Amino acid sequence: MATWKKEVFLEVMKSDYIPVIVSKILGSEDLYAECKRQKSRSSLAGEMEGKVTQYEHSYQQRVPGKKNDGLSISNFWNTTSTSIIFLLTGVPGLEAFHTWISIPFCFLYITTLSGNSLILFAIVTQPSLHEPMYYFLSMLSTTDLGLSISILVTMLGIFWFYVREISFNACLSQMFFIQLFIVMESSVLLAMAFGRFVAISNPLRYATILTDSRIAQIGVAIVIRGTLRLTPVVALLKRLSFCHSHVLHHSYCFHPDVMKLSCTETRISNAVGLTAMISTVGVDSILILLSYILIIKTVLSIASPEEKKKAFSTCISHIGAVAIFCLPLISLSFVHRFGKQAPAYVHTMIANTYLLISPVMNPNIYSVKTKQIRRAVIKILHSKDT
Repeated sequence: MATWKKEVFLEVMKSDYIPVIVSKILGSEDLYAECKRQKSRSSLAGEMEGKVTQYEHSYQQRVPGKKNDGLSISNFWNTTSTSIIFLLTGVPGLEAFHTWISIPFCFLYITTLSGNSLILFAIVTQPSLHEPMYYFLSMLSTTDLGLSISILVTMLGIFWFYVREISFNACLSQMFFIQLFIVMESSVLLAMAFGRFVAISNPLRYATILTDSRIAQIGVAIVIRGTLRLTPVVALLKRLSFCHSHVLHHSYCFHPDVMKLSCTETRISNAVGLTAMISTVGVDSILILLSYILIIKTVLSIASPEEKKKAFSTCISHIGAVAIFCLPLISLSFVHRFGKQAPAYVHTMIANTYLLISPVMNPNIYSVKTKQIRRAVIKILHSKDT
């Protein structure tokens, strides 16, 4: 056994710990396996890692030029970080009422799943709805369904069964899909704004510009864009160490929430995550605003007041969808920044509601404000009754 390894072992043993890390340093796989079964890393891992790293660094200073055979604590920790178990949080302080709190959330989920599924079924089965505007609407319903399903299992698992544990890989997967569907929804809303601009400014060429193949290409580009932007965000999280509390503050894995638990440098992860959101949702919001500036300019150039009213009425549903997507996000940002004195359950309820408002409201907005969708849905419901 190398001299520096013996010193690390003796120093750590003086602290009354028998950590898993020491067995790995000694190179004994059997001892490592036994310690892994007997000892939980979650409570003492951070302190043990810091202690061993301190002794290792101290010895290297006493023996200049001595190498550690390529073994480092950070490398060992990264190889085992995937076994971390995070603890999700329901509504802090109201745990006794989780069953009752789950009732409105269940209602929201049922509304989301049934409403978006019904719109998708109507668009697929009704030939009259095989138009660019409704293809984009089907993409919006798909992203809403994906977003709802991404948080459904963990949220209801906490409220119904108080199942808080989620593995590191499962947490990263949930985080990726939540952010992916948010980015996809933002992209779909931008595509719909472009479609409205083309329909109003050049109605005669609307069908030739937005062909079925082009809309399919737009859909594929939306998925690829979100995946490429968010993959580095998740990949960087796998390089972090989590040696302190593993308790998350939401009922789902939220990127900033996970990074706060890291005991290593997170500036790069923060920068990449912020860049990903600005380059997608931020840019999309600006382009949507520019689209409506051009739409308003085009509509105001129309001579007939009735045609102006008709042109604006075709945009109401989309404006409503953009509003319910952006406003909760802005509200959540303000609460996190300026509402630090508010009770913890306020933050949690707003964060949970933020991800559900858009999927719940979009089917209702388009069913009420779009005559063709309303007729198709009524026709489907009546056919089922008969």
